[in-house]
Formats: sequence, structure tokens, C-alpha cells
Amino acid sequence: MCVTCGCGSDNVTISGAQGEARGHGHGHDHGHDHGHDHGHAHHHGHDHHHDHAHDHHHDHHHEHHPAAAAESRLVEIERGILAKNDAFAAENRARLKAGGIVSFNLLAAPGAGKTTLLVETLRALGARVPAAVIEGDQQTANDAERIRATGTPAVQINTGKGCHLDAHMVGHALEELPLPPGGLLFIENVGNLVCPAAFDLGEDKRVTLLSVTEGEDKPLKYPDIFQTADLVLLTKTDLLPHLNVDVDAIERNIQRVNPVASILHVNAKSSGGLAAWLNWLGELRRQRLAELAAEAEVRARALRAAAEALP
Repeated sequence: MCVTCGCGSDNVTISGAQGEARGHGHGHDHGHDHGHDHGHAHHHGHDHHHDHAHDHHHDHHHEHHPAAAAESRLVEIERGILAKNDAFAAENRARLKAGGIVSFNLLAAPGAGKTTLLVETLRALGARVPAAVIEGDQQTANDAERIRATGTPAVQINTGKGCHLDAHMVGHALEELPLPPGGLLFIENVGNLVCPAAFDLGEDKRVTLLSVTEGEDKPLKYPDIFQTADLVLLTKTDLLPHLNVDVDAIERNIQRVNPVASILHVNAKSSGGLAAWLNWLGELRRQRLAELAAEAEVRARALRAAAEALP
């Protein structure tokens, strides 16, 4: 978690769908409205030992363990951060669901192929399926520019020193992004296999990418990012003939940490290499549209019943 890893994102900027950037100087290292107490609360034992010092402080010295107190305080801060992040995530989720939008949080190590996968996915979807993208990186708008080149609206979030996106950042990005009714929203998280796993962004599905070039034991070394995934995509499978990699071992290790995640093989460089992924996206979109249609029918029945009851 960022409280313990020391990352911060005081210089968050969000570039709108047309590329215009504006700063968000309200501390996206969880200082927007819930980080302001981090800098002055670490005085464990300093504000109460004087109450006992007159004749019996020597009886209590064994209870004041600064390391244990500091760890307890960090746990408390982390819980507060995640609770407030979850509240923002719930707002994002409700907003997206109301628009019939299915959203995806894409997580992976740098270089696993997230942006390449998105570019080729958007090209394959074309004008048939409306889509939008939120890009997360510490610096540059390079990935958002690649997405916009496909004709898809994209917002870039630069996190500065921050190593992940959070739900508050995504909420601001949604304000800048023309959301496609009944479409798909892809959120490409900052390349990192640790911190992003802890933060719900309000997505419907969490997708972790693992390049076959990263080795068989990556899921065991970084279990959290795989434990929280709904889907794991094994990327760059076109390179397998040139690698000494045991794909079955990769899948077994994924299943050890997450027995319920689906696993798909993808290859963004060849025809048909994204077919299974595109089918998975299409099925989720059909389910969301069917849910909306059912909800609309319930509302319509209620309105008809109310109308019939009028005198």
C-alpha cells in the first residue's frame, strides 16, 4: 500500500479527451479529503506519557513500543484510505451502470502489452461498439495519444510519483470523458504489480495481463494482482515458439492463487489472436444491455400500473 511504500502523487494531472491538461493539486496520494491527517498523527506515546510520569511511569514503559504503535497506526490509516476509496468507487460504479457502460480495470507490469492490446481491441471493435479509455501513467501522454489515434476518446491521468490509480482520480477523469452509452470503458492502470491490486476503481471486471515472457512464477511472486482478477490474459503468445516457457506451469500457478479466474491466451499481432477476448467483452456487454432492458421494462410496468390507477 502507498502509506507504507512511500509513493505519492501530489502532481496529478488529467488530460481531457482532446489532450488538454489540467492539474489536480489536491493530493491524489489519498489527500483529496482523507490524507490531511497523515503528517501529524505519528506521535505515539508523546501526548500521554506525561500524565503518568509523576510516580509510576516506570511501570508502563514496557507498553510503549514505538514500532508496534507505528504499525498499528499505518494499518488504521490504510483502512481509512481504502474505505474512502471504496466510497468513490461505488459512486463511479453507479454512474457507469446507469449509462449501461461495462468497465474494465487493466492491471499488469510495465511492458506486458496493455496499450497494444487496447489499440488492437479498439480497432477490432471499430464503430460497432462505442468505447472510451482512461490511461494511467506516472508521466507522458504517449499511451492516450496512441488510443486517440484509433478514433477512441481517451483521458490521460499522470500520477507523478504515484504508482497506481485510485477511484477519486477516475471520478475526475470521468468528468472529462465523453462516455459511450451502452459501450465499454477501459481503464489502463499504472504499470505495477503491487499497489493497484488494493484499489477498487468502480470497475465491473478486473483484468490482469501477464506476458509469457515474464516467466512461470510471476503469479506466485505477486499473488495479490492475480487473486483479485476476474480474467487473466496471457499476452504475446506469438512469441512462444521462441521461448523456453512452460505455459501449463503459468496456468497452474495462476490457478493456485486464484482458482476462479478465467484465463485466455491473446496475441495482438496476428489475425484472430484476440477472438476469445473479444467474445468475452461482447458477452459482458450483452448481459449489461439485457439488464438495462429488464430494468426499463419493470419501470414501464410500474408507470402503466400507476396510469391505470388514475381516476
